[in-house]
Amino acid sequence: MSQTAEQPLRAGNAPIALRPGAKRWHNAFWRHRSLLVGSIMLSIILVGVAFPSLFTDRNPVVMNIRDRLQPPNPVYPFGTDQYGRDLLARVLYGGRTSLVMGVVPILIAAGTGCVLGLLSGYYGRWLDALIMRVMDVWIALPIILLALAIVTALGPGLVNIMIAIGIAWIPYYTRMVRGAVLSVREYSFVEAARVLGLSDGRILLRHILPNIIVPLIVMSSMGVAGAILTGASLSFIGMGPQAPTPEWGLILADGRQFIRLAWWIGFFPGAAIALTVLGANLLGDGLRDWLDPRMKL
Repeated sequence: MSQTAEQPLRAGNAPIALRPGAKRWHNAFWRHRSLLVGSIMLSIILVGVAFPSLFTDRNPVVMNIRDRLQPPNPVYPFGTDQYGRDLLARVLYGGRTSLVMGVVPILIAAGTGCVLGLLSGYYGRWLDALIMRVMDVWIALPIILLALAIVTALGPGLVNIMIAIGIAWIPYYTRMVRGAVLSVREYSFVEAARVLGLSDGRILLRHILPNIIVPLIVMSSMGVAGAILTGASLSFIGMGPQAPTPEWGLILADGRQFIRLAWWIGFFPGAAIALTVLGANLLGDGLRDWLDPRMKL
């Protein structure tokens, strides 16, 4: 008898059956290769960022002038910078700051935009007009320029740059959530909830929000990539975390004056940014194809 796809996997003579949830994830990863590749890339980066001591025992801020501008070698795999600091340690520890600058602003933007989008799409009328006109003015400014203006007013620093990036991304989430709510609120189950006398808050939280969470998750996963780029750009011009704090954009800025003499100072943090952004975009594409193939962002 031929073995079908429904039979359990086997290890030796013992059958190993996948649980329904595990089987769903297994099929999703193999059907959507961008989800698989993006997950692997981000997992490797997260392991290096979360456990840098597995790869180096050096302090990212300790200077050693005698070993300054060392090219990549067995002792310093990523080389050293102009102060003799181990570049591998700075890239790994700097990833913590860069990833925080990518995730926290998106949480701020997604949370605020979700609330505004729910209110605008559900209640409509003057409230919808007011919120959308404010968002139209807000979205007219490029993200990087708006974030730069906000962080200039607040002052440089990690907390301020996260607030600035989060505020700059709010209108994009507001408009996306509003559009989804306008579609969902016309469904029969929402009308039935109104007829039953459920409060607006209960309808929004129990019936509408769960049905718009998929595009919100997908957009947030892609938004992390954009936030990391924005944060690195602002750090590059000195508006983010200040030296000697390791951060990818700041390390990249340190290497620009040594681009011909010590190419590795700018190459490795730049590669880290590129791979993280690529992984986040692939993950977002895979989630979109898996969770809702019809969704367009």
